Amino acid sequence: MNSIPATIREDFPTLAQEINGHPLVYFDNAATTQKPRPVLEAIQRYYEHDNANVHRGIHELSNRATAAYEGARYRVAQFINAPSAKDIIFTRGTTEALNLVAATWGAGNLREGDVILLTEMEHHSNLVPWQLLAQRTGAQLRFIPVTGDFGELDLSDLDERLSDVKLLSLTHISNALGTINPVTELCAKAKAVGAVTLVDAAQSAGHLPLDVQALGCDFLAFSGHKLCGPTGIGALFARAELQAAMPPYQGGGEMISTVGFQTSEYHEPPHKFEAGTPNIAGAVGLHAAIDYLDALGSEAIHAHDTDIAAYAKERLAEFDGIRIFGPAGERGGLVSFVFEKVHALDLATMADQQGVAIRIGHHCTQPLHEKLGVPATARASFYFYNTRAEVDRFIEVLQKVIQLLK
Repeated sequence: MNSIPATIREDFPTLAQEINGHPLVYFDNAATTQKPRPVLEAIQRYYEHDNANVHRGIHELSNRATAAYEGARYRVAQFINAPSAKDIIFTRGTTEALNLVAATWGAGNLREGDVILLTEMEHHSNLVPWQLLAQRTGAQLRFIPVTGDFGELDLSDLDERLSDVKLLSLTHISNALGTINPVTELCAKAKAVGAVTLVDAAQSAGHLPLDVQALGCDFLAFSGHKLCGPTGIGALFARAELQAAMPPYQGGGEMISTVGFQTSEYHEPPHKFEAGTPNIAGAVGLHAAIDYLDALGSEAIHAHDTDIAAYAKERLAEFDGIRIFGPAGERGGLVSFVFEKVHALDLATMADQQGVAIRIGHHCTQPLHEKLGVPATARASFYFYNTRAEVDRFIEVLQKVIQLLK
């Protein structure tokens, strides 16, 4: 397995700056990742040389734009081992992808009394769309519980919970806890009882090897900006037979084959779900980001993530009065924590004054935080360009901050 080269940081212009007179330590990667020069250059090159609308023109620029856009779709399919590029629907990100599934497959297949099974660690993006759907259809929401501060799923009565489920939708890696859920096992069990399965891969795509055929899921969603790509672009994998039966998500240009005053006929999937001018530059940037990550290797990235997270957890455990959340063993690349008598907001504000960027709050997992009994946590989240030396700097800053606040 290849290791991450020490020179990798040179590819990321943002990381070279100082904040408040201190070298930037960027530990907010679960919110968004930094962008390497090859991604920035690919977007600039598209706008400078190939900028045109896709699918509609016969001139050379339109042909180039169309080739770049559809090439990105093919590249995403390769990246997650989808059976076909036609299984990939471009979206604005994970949130829109989950809303698309709820509004199309969910509205067409869920009825009063049907059960949607989620987990207690879901991001609001994988909770609120199902709440809205349940309110419209009469479907019921149920949850796989989380066990204490270790943040693991309680699967002791999973078979019973799955007995009448129509949809299982869950996160692959928790953005608040770092828990890596056994999604392959859970999808297999759900499929065995006839349930449809959806995986929220916002925190796993670009962080570990991802293979939708091995996972056995029906849907999978991720965002480009969390894997070194631009904002405003993401992808939804949707199994072909499910797509065929799903109604359009939005109406307009691009998604139609013929239009009359009273009725319209729609393009075949995936274009049926992509109304209007798409984020072409975003797709180009996503393609470049995937190429960049694949050159590093997903296994090397995952090994680096878990090493940095384990080291950070070990260093944080040196503090008195700290409560650390998430698995005792392997975790994704983040650590969430709180200090007794030190408010997370004060901690993050003073850390920023020292050039350290972390996130505080409920991280769009408010129900989970209510269960944990804390209004907010501090979260340090890592990627392959972070180093152990940065963790040491982070610990030094925390020591100063806590001393000042005391």
